[in-house]
Amino acid sequence: MKKQHLLPFAVVVTITLVISSAACHRRAVSDDETPDTSTYRPESTPATEYERDLKYIRDGHFNNVWIFTRKDGKPFTSDDSQVLRTSAPRVVDWVTTDGKKKVIAGSNFGIEPEQMAVLQKRFNVELLPPQ
Repeated sequence: MKKQHLLPFAVVVTITLVISSAACHRRAVSDDETPDTSTYRPESTPATEYERDLKYIRDGHFNNVWIFTRKDGKPFTSDDSQVLRTSAPRVVDWVTTDGKKKVIAGSNFGIEPEQMAVLQKRFNVELLPPQ
């Protein structure tokens, strides 16, 4: 190749390399651009012990979730726990929470009306709506 044709050829090759090199690099996200997070929505961490324990039971996808508290507002005793387990034998998960002042129960089966009457005499019982 002659020297007079070599210079334009070198310029064309250089420009081609620069353009192809720039096209292959991914553009970095700048500070003023917000990345797309439309498909990711993290759940907030429950703030209290009760909220964490309720989330734990709800994550079990039970058909029935009950909250039991003593009528006098005091913490649950071992006798109270025994009454709960005896009167609701088909409950799968039990969580004592909120300083032993609440018990959250989860089950796919209901509590028999006679047994529920026994529980309601001793405890405040709240059946939560399904989620």
